[in-house]
Amino acid sequence: MFKVIAMSADGEKKGRSPMEQAKANFTLYYTLTQELLKFIDKNDVDEFLEIEQQRGDLVERMKALPETEEYRQTAECQELVQKIKPLDMQVIYKAKAWLNRSRQQNATVHAYDIRGANTLGNILSKGCSNNSFIL
Repeated sequence: MFKVIAMSADGEKKGRSPMEQAKANFTLYYTLTQELLKFIDKNDVDEFLEIEQQRGDLVERMKALPETEEYRQTAECQELVQKIKPLDMQVIYKAKAWLNRSRQQNATVHAYDIRGANTLGNILSKGCSNNSFIL
């Protein structure tokens, strides 16, 4: 299982200034977004959801760090944001497409669900379970 240990909002304990931590958080967000695309392309939904959870936790830490907004105003961050935006759009598009496929597959399965809709199927199932009905 892929797991990124996200950095805390309290970068001082790790020898980072708050501004360095803000930069590291944006870089990690970019990396996690790239990983999301890899796992959704592999159809690995469990890993995708795990990384999405990590990314959500990271966003919460970014919001808790006041320097995040200060770093966001830098040219360096703006350049990184321009790389992140199209990736985010791809993640959203692919996740929606996956969800639609899943819904269609689920609807197809339910369309073939014969419980209650076909009494012959119920009779055959009952007959086979008590060995009193042999084909």
